[in-house]
Amino acid sequence: MKRLADRAAIVTGAASGIGRATALRLADEGATVLCLDVQADAVAEVANDCGTRARSRVCDVSDPGACREAVASALEAFGRLDVLCNVAGILRFAHTHELALADWRRMLDVNLTGTFLMCQAALPHLLERQGCIINTASTSALAGLPWGAGYGASKAGILGLTSALAVEYGKRGLRANAVCPGSIKTPITKTPMPADIDPSLVQRLMPLDTPRGPEAVAGVVAMLASSDGAHINGEHIRIDGGTLA
Repeated sequence: MKRLADRAAIVTGAASGIGRATALRLADEGATVLCLDVQADAVAEVANDCGTRARSRVCDVSDPGACREAVASALEAFGRLDVLCNVAGILRFAHTHELALADWRRMLDVNLTGTFLMCQAALPHLLERQGCIINTASTSALAGLPWGAGYGASKAGILGLTSALAVEYGKRGLRANAVCPGSIKTPITKTPMPADIDPSLVQRLMPLDTPRGPEAVAGVVAMLASSDGAHINGEHIRIDGGTLA
Protein backbone atom coordinates (compact mmCIF):
# COMPACT_ATOMS: atom_id res chain seq x y z
CA MET A 1 0.00 0.00 0.00
CA LYS A 2 1.11 3.57 -0.73
CA ARG A 3 -1.43 5.36 1.45
CA LEU A 4 1.05 8.11 2.29
CA ALA A 5 2.50 8.81 -1.15
CA ASP A 6 1.66 12.51 -0.95
CA ARG A 7 2.62 13.08 2.70
CA ALA A 8 5.67 14.54 4.42
CA ALA A 9 6.30 13.40 7.97
CA ILE A 10 8.53 13.96 10.99
CA VAL A 11 9.27 11.07 13.34
CA THR A 12 11.03 11.74 16.65
CA GLY A 13 12.95 9.04 18.47
CA ALA A 14 13.59 7.46 15.09
CA ALA A 15 16.94 5.83 15.86
CA SER A 16 15.47 2.69 17.45
CA GLY A 17 12.40 0.86 18.66
CA ILE A 18 8.95 2.20 17.81
CA GLY A 19 10.39 5.35 16.26
CA ARG A 20 12.56 3.39 13.86
CA ALA A 21 9.73 1.04 12.93
CA THR A 22 7.41 4.02 12.39
CA ALA A 23 9.85 5.85 10.12
CA LEU A 24 10.39 2.72 8.03
CA ARG A 25 6.66 2.00 7.78
CA LEU A 26 5.73 5.54 6.75
CA ALA A 27 8.49 5.54 4.13
CA ASP A 28 7.38 2.13 2.87
CA GLU A 29 3.88 3.55 2.40
CA GLY A 30 5.29 6.39 0.32
CA ALA A 31 5.88 9.26 2.77
CA THR A 32 8.95 11.44 2.81
CA VAL A 33 10.31 11.30 6.35
CA LEU A 34 12.56 13.46 8.51
CA CYS A 35 14.02 11.17 11.17
CA LEU A 36 14.96 12.88 14.44
CA ASP A 37 16.95 11.54 17.37
CA VAL A 38 19.87 12.40 19.65
CA GLN A 39 21.82 9.41 18.30
CA ALA A 40 23.43 10.85 15.16
CA ASP A 41 24.85 7.72 13.54
CA ALA A 42 21.87 5.50 14.32
CA VAL A 43 19.27 7.97 13.05
CA ALA A 44 21.28 8.58 9.87
CA GLU A 45 21.27 4.84 9.25
CA VAL A 46 17.50 4.69 9.68
CA ALA A 47 17.02 7.56 7.22
CA ASN A 48 19.23 5.74 4.74
CA ASP A 49 17.08 2.63 5.16
CA CYS A 50 13.97 4.76 4.53
CA GLY A 51 15.18 5.65 1.04
CA THR A 52 16.71 8.49 -0.89
CA ARG A 53 13.98 11.02 -0.08
CA ALA A 54 14.33 10.62 3.69
CA ARG A 55 16.47 12.89 5.83
CA SER A 56 17.91 12.70 9.34
CA ARG A 57 18.72 15.33 11.92
CA VAL A 58 20.05 15.29 15.48
CA CYS A 59 17.42 16.79 17.76
CA ASP A 60 16.92 16.88 21.52
CA VAL A 61 13.16 17.34 21.75
CA SER A 62 13.46 18.91 25.20
CA ASP A 63 15.20 21.91 23.54
CA PRO A 64 12.66 24.41 22.12
CA GLY A 65 15.14 25.83 19.62
CA ALA A 66 16.08 22.40 18.36
CA CYS A 67 12.41 21.56 17.79
CA ARG A 68 11.79 24.73 15.81
CA GLU A 69 14.90 24.12 13.73
CA ALA A 70 13.86 20.54 13.02
CA VAL A 71 10.46 21.62 11.73
CA ALA A 72 12.11 24.31 9.60
CA SER A 73 14.47 21.74 8.11
CA ALA A 74 11.55 19.48 7.19
CA LEU A 75 9.84 22.37 5.42
CA GLU A 76 13.05 23.23 3.61
CA ALA A 77 13.60 19.64 2.51
CA PHE A 78 10.01 18.67 1.65
CA GLY A 79 8.17 21.97 1.15
CA ARG A 80 5.34 20.84 3.42
CA LEU A 81 4.50 18.99 6.62
CA ASP A 82 1.53 16.65 6.87
CA VAL A 83 2.30 14.26 9.72
CA LEU A 84 4.05 14.56 13.07
CA CYS A 85 4.82 11.36 14.99
CA ASN A 86 6.12 12.00 18.50
CA VAL A 87 7.85 8.84 19.63
CA ALA A 88 10.95 10.03 21.51
CA GLY A 89 10.89 8.91 25.12
CA ILE A 90 12.96 7.66 28.03
CA LEU A 91 12.23 5.42 31.02
CA ARG A 92 13.77 5.17 34.47
CA PHE A 93 12.54 2.59 36.97
CA ALA A 94 12.80 3.26 40.70
CA HIS A 95 10.80 2.89 43.87
CA THR A 96 8.82 6.11 43.93
CA HIS A 97 10.15 7.13 47.33
CA GLU A 98 13.67 6.76 45.94
CA LEU A 99 13.15 8.32 42.50
CA ALA A 100 15.73 11.06 41.94
CA LEU A 101 14.21 14.44 41.15
CA ALA A 102 16.60 14.77 38.22
CA ASP A 103 15.25 11.55 36.71
CA TRP A 104 11.64 12.69 37.26
CA ARG A 105 12.35 15.99 35.54
CA ARG A 106 14.23 14.40 32.65
CA MET A 107 11.37 12.00 31.89
CA LEU A 108 8.88 14.85 31.85
CA ASP A 109 11.24 17.03 29.81
CA VAL A 110 11.72 14.44 27.07
CA ASN A 111 8.44 12.52 27.09
CA LEU A 112 5.87 15.24 27.79
CA THR A 113 7.51 18.62 27.23
CA GLY A 114 9.30 17.28 24.15
CA THR A 115 5.98 16.16 22.69
CA PHE A 116 4.47 19.57 23.45
CA LEU A 117 7.40 21.47 21.92
CA MET A 118 7.31 19.48 18.70
CA CYS A 119 3.54 19.95 18.43
CA GLN A 120 3.85 23.66 19.09
CA ALA A 121 6.53 24.10 16.43
CA ALA A 122 4.69 22.02 13.85
CA LEU A 123 1.11 23.17 14.39
CA PRO A 124 1.03 26.20 12.06
CA HIS A 125 2.34 24.09 9.19
CA LEU A 126 0.14 21.08 9.95
CA LEU A 127 -2.91 23.37 9.98
CA GLU A 128 -1.99 24.60 6.50
CA ARG A 129 -2.12 21.01 5.27
CA GLN A 130 -4.97 19.85 7.53
CA GLY A 131 -2.50 17.28 8.75
CA CYS A 132 -2.29 15.08 11.79
CA ILE A 133 -0.36 14.40 14.98
CA ILE A 134 0.21 10.94 16.43
CA ASN A 135 1.64 10.99 19.94
CA THR A 136 3.11 8.00 21.72
CA ALA A 137 1.67 7.48 25.17
CA SER A 138 1.72 4.09 26.92
CA THR A 139 -0.42 1.63 28.81
CA SER A 140 1.26 3.20 31.85
CA ALA A 141 -0.98 6.22 31.18
CA LEU A 142 -4.03 4.00 31.69
CA ALA A 143 -2.99 1.72 34.56
CA GLY A 144 -0.37 1.81 37.26
CA LEU A 145 3.16 0.90 36.22
CA PRO A 146 5.06 -0.33 39.28
CA TRP A 147 8.32 1.58 39.82
CA GLY A 148 7.35 3.81 36.88
CA ALA A 149 5.65 6.82 38.49
CA GLY A 150 7.59 9.38 36.48
CA TYR A 151 7.14 7.56 33.20
CA GLY A 152 3.44 6.97 33.79
CA ALA A 153 2.88 10.60 34.77
CA SER A 154 4.60 11.83 31.61
CA LYS A 155 2.58 9.48 29.41
CA ALA A 156 -0.71 10.38 31.08
CA GLY A 157 0.14 14.00 30.35
CA ILE A 158 0.51 13.11 26.68
CA LEU A 159 -3.08 11.82 26.64
CA GLY A 160 -4.31 15.10 28.11
CA LEU A 161 -2.29 17.09 25.60
CA THR A 162 -3.58 14.99 22.71
CA SER A 163 -7.22 15.47 23.69
CA ALA A 164 -6.72 19.23 24.04
CA LEU A 165 -5.17 19.46 20.58
CA ALA A 166 -8.01 17.46 19.03
CA VAL A 167 -10.70 19.69 20.52
CA GLU A 168 -8.88 22.98 19.93
CA TYR A 169 -7.96 22.38 16.30
CA GLY A 170 -10.39 19.72 15.06
CA LYS A 171 -12.71 22.19 13.33
CA ARG A 172 -9.70 23.53 11.45
CA GLY A 173 -9.00 20.12 9.95
CA LEU A 174 -6.23 18.87 12.25
CA ARG A 175 -6.42 15.41 13.79
CA ALA A 176 -4.54 14.48 16.97
CA ASN A 177 -4.45 10.94 18.29
CA ALA A 178 -2.30 8.84 20.59
CA VAL A 179 -1.17 5.24 20.68
CA CYS A 180 -0.69 3.40 23.96
CA PRO A 181 1.82 0.59 23.44
CA GLY A 182 2.41 -2.15 25.96
CA SER A 183 4.29 -5.46 25.84
CA ILE A 184 6.31 -4.24 22.85
CA LYS A 185 9.86 -5.55 22.45
CA THR A 186 12.10 -2.47 22.17
CA PRO A 187 15.36 -1.35 23.80
CA ILE A 188 13.42 0.62 26.42
CA THR A 189 12.03 -2.62 27.85
CA LYS A 190 15.58 -3.53 28.92
CA THR A 191 15.66 -0.61 31.38
CA PRO A 192 16.91 -1.96 34.72
CA MET A 193 14.37 -2.39 37.53
CA PRO A 194 15.13 -2.11 41.25
CA ALA A 195 16.79 -5.23 42.62
CA ASP A 196 14.19 -5.77 45.36
CA ILE A 197 11.00 -5.75 43.30
CA ASP A 198 7.88 -7.82 43.97
CA PRO A 199 7.92 -10.35 41.09
CA SER A 200 4.14 -10.73 41.19
CA LEU A 201 3.74 -7.14 40.05
CA VAL A 202 5.71 -7.85 36.89
CA GLN A 203 2.77 -9.96 35.70
CA ARG A 204 0.84 -6.71 35.26
CA LEU A 205 3.10 -6.02 32.28
CA MET A 206 2.44 -9.27 30.41
CA PRO A 207 0.13 -9.64 27.36
CA LEU A 208 -2.47 -12.38 27.00
CA ASP A 209 -0.44 -14.16 24.33
CA THR A 210 3.07 -12.89 23.56
CA PRO A 211 5.04 -9.63 23.35
CA ARG A 212 5.46 -8.29 19.85
CA GLY A 213 7.88 -6.07 17.98
CA PRO A 214 7.55 -2.33 17.33
CA GLU A 215 6.12 -3.03 13.87
CA ALA A 216 2.80 -3.75 15.61
CA VAL A 217 2.68 -0.12 16.71
CA ALA A 218 4.00 1.32 13.45
CA GLY A 219 1.15 -0.24 11.51
CA VAL A 220 -1.44 1.52 13.65
CA VAL A 221 0.45 4.81 13.38
CA ALA A 222 0.47 4.50 9.59
CA MET A 223 -3.27 3.93 9.58
CA LEU A 224 -3.87 7.00 11.75
CA ALA A 225 -1.63 9.08 9.45
CA SER A 226 -3.50 7.97 6.33
CA SER A 227 -6.97 8.67 4.98
CA ASP A 228 -8.07 5.42 6.62
CA GLY A 229 -7.92 7.34 9.90
CA ALA A 230 -9.81 10.38 8.61
CA HIS A 231 -12.67 9.99 11.10
CA ILE A 232 -10.47 9.25 14.12
CA ASN A 233 -9.67 12.28 16.26
CA GLY A 234 -8.92 12.71 19.96
CA GLU A 235 -8.59 8.95 20.39
CA HIS A 236 -6.06 6.78 22.17
CA ILE A 237 -5.53 3.22 20.95
CA ARG A 238 -4.10 0.46 23.11
CA ILE A 239 -1.63 -1.80 21.33
CA ASP A 240 -0.79 -4.18 24.14
CA GLY A 241 -1.83 -7.72 23.27
CA GLY A 242 -4.71 -7.54 25.73
CA THR A 243 -2.55 -6.62 28.74
CA LEU A 244 -5.23 -4.23 30.02
CA ALA A 245 -8.23 -6.09 28.60
